[in-house]
Amino acid sequence: MLRISRRNDGNRDVTLSLDGTLTGPWVGELRAECDSALAERRRLSLDLSGLGFLDASGVRLLLALRERDVQLRNPSPLVVELLKRSEP
Repeated sequence: MLRISRRNDGNRDVTLSLDGTLTGPWVGELRAECDSALAERRRLSLDLSGLGFLDASGVRLLLALRERDVQLRNPSPLVVELLKRSEP
């Protein structure tokens, strides 16, 4: 399960805080939330401090979001390692 909390940090900045696991259907939910914020021309950050685990599809999504200039903040050592191992 994944809880996504949205916080507006000013006129153009949005932070989505993630709590739980980024797996299966939750990957699509996060993708939709991010696409919505980016379509509004917002600068988007993801607070990953509450993210306990992510599967391969979650890793791919975070890497793709980073390529779209989404900031990934406060990742755990596990998340850092999974992202590093999956980079091209």
